Amino acid sequence: MDVYRSRPRVGHIQFLNCLPLYWGLARTGTLLDLELTKDTPEKLSQRLVDGELDIAPITLVEFLRNADRLVAFPDLAVGCDGPVMSCVIVSQVPLEQLDGARVALGSTSRTSVRLAQLLLSEQYGVRPDYYTCPPDLGLMMQEADAAVLIGDAALRASLHDAPRLGLTVHDLGHMWKEWTGLPFVFAVWAARKDYLAREPAVVQKVHEAFLASRDLSLEEVTKVAEQAARWEAFDADLLERYFTTLDFRFGPDQLAGVREFARRTGPTTGYPADVSVELLSAVVQEC
Repeated sequence: MDVYRSRPRVGHIQFLNCLPLYWGLARTGTLLDLELTKDTPEKLSQRLVDGELDIAPITLVEFLRNADRLVAFPDLAVGCDGPVMSCVIVSQVPLEQLDGARVALGSTSRTSVRLAQLLLSEQYGVRPDYYTCPPDLGLMMQEADAAVLIGDAALRASLHDAPRLGLTVHDLGHMWKEWTGLPFVFAVWAARKDYLAREPAVVQKVHEAFLASRDLSLEEVTKVAEQAARWEAFDADLLERYFTTLDFRFGPDQLAGVREFARRTGPTTGYPADVSVELLSAVVQEC
């Protein structure tokens, strides 16, 4: 038997927001137990749905669309309970003036895009003309009145480019919290149900390894930020603030936020408004 082929195929998002969830894997010695695939959130989501990965982070919208085939890891997500810093609308005009205006989408991440559309529509009563383009804020602002950016591109735009260009930054996590009073979850970690049925012990161990990695990374967050600052365009203090702003939990409050998002978006986004979210612990107990 080829032991390398027997390792679980696990996805890894190439954004700074996931660094604390993976940094500790090397420290705890778990990294070699995984066949790790790095990619964008959208591509990892698709690979998990297609069966090319066994366990992976998946954007919230894609998880909800495929909830019948997936099981979410409890207490593990990428989200926020207020500002998120890395999911923003950058605008040249007040948001209420964006009706019919061009808004550039610097990502195909359906969760962030759907959240931005929901907030602009429901909170500001506007329906812009959306189009997708590369996440270069300077180029976006040549053709658009506003832009939606996520991940590292959003951090760069918010902290460096927007102030230089005199643009206003609107934090989508903060806007959601102000509107609903709930946390927002951008991505969950999930296992395919068919893989869980074959390898329940492996799935449980991967879940435990990620929780241990996250906890260790947050305990040593200053060191994580210092190391990341060596190869990122952000200093260590900013990265530490970012890592501690993010919410990596997936408990009752976060689940309530997911259900509220599903209720508001489901019928227009491809899943039931009351979609059922299955968590690993409950499923494992049934196995």
